Parts: sequence; C-alpha cells; structure tokens
Amino acid sequence: MKLEHIGIAVKDLAASNELFAALFDSPHYKTEGVESEGVMTSFFKSGDVKIELLEGTNSESPISKFIEKKGEGIHHLAFEVVDLDFEMKRLTDLGFILINEVPKFGADNKRIAFLHPKSTNSVLIELCQERS
Repeated sequence: MKLEHIGIAVKDLAASNELFAALFDSPHYKTEGVESEGVMTSFFKSGDVKIELLEGTNSESPISKFIEKKGEGIHHLAFEVVDLDFEMKRLTDLGFILINEVPKFGADNKRIAFLHPKSTNSVLIELCQERS
C-alpha cells in the first residue's frame, strides 16, 4: 500500500481551490462530481501524493454531515492497493470493519472501499484501485 491521496472536507470548493492553489503555487488539475456520494471533488498534486478537496452537494452527503459534526478538515487517508478485493478480504479477516462490503466507483477513475474509523484509531481509511 502507498498513500495515494489525502481527502479534505471543505464548505466552499471554489474558495478552497483558491487557497490551495496559492499554497501549492499551482492550480487544481481536475474537478469531478460523484453523484452517488453527493460530492464534488477537486484534485491537487503535491509530490507523489494527491490532495482531494471534497464539498458536499446536498445536506445528506457524508461530507456535509462530516462538516456539520466536525467542521472542515482532514476527512480521510487513501491508500492505493494492487487488488482491492483481496485487501478487503485480508483486512476483514484481520478484524478490520468495512463500511462498504462491495467496492464502489469513486472519483479519479478509482474503485474504492472504506474501513470504519472504529477499527482504525478513529481515522477513516479509503482503499483505492485504478479501474481498468
């Protein structure tokens, strides 16, 4: 596994794009909506790691609920895996709790699955694999 991206929940994607563009001295390279998750994403590159800004598109989206409860900030760490199905089974066998039993399609051409923070020291972990 390697760190693929850090997800950051934001209230205002446009304002956050400006802030992170100034921080990295480079504009975001991609925006993408994930309708099934009720989120609009924006991606920046920082060395080998991506920064994914996430804005909820409705009040019921996981990102909107996260911001309501905890405020803006780091939402998740995403790790790239070679075989998502294998890793999901391996980690479940080790006692980790999956949020989704079946991989979903996420942003940036990825298949994704999340580990529940209850089993990862309160850190939401995303496993992702490039879709073929």
